[in-house]
Amino acid sequence: MMKNIVDNHLQKFISRKLLVWFTASGFLMVDKLNGEQWMAIALAYVGVQGFADIAIRWKEGRLRSDSA
Repeated sequence: MMKNIVDNHLQKFISRKLLVWFTASGFLMVDKLNGEQWMAIALAYVGVQGFADIAIRWKEGRLRSDSA
């Protein structure tokens, strides 16, 4: 329940991709991550999220064409 509330508020103010980027960048600045680790986190998240966005768009397009 609390996770849903926090998640809904975060979605309103900042995208998850940007939140991951800010978090990883913060860890990079305080030497908790090196440049390679930062790059791996950023690319992995953007890649997974991008794939999910494509799948959603594809499914929505297929549903629209089925109902037409």
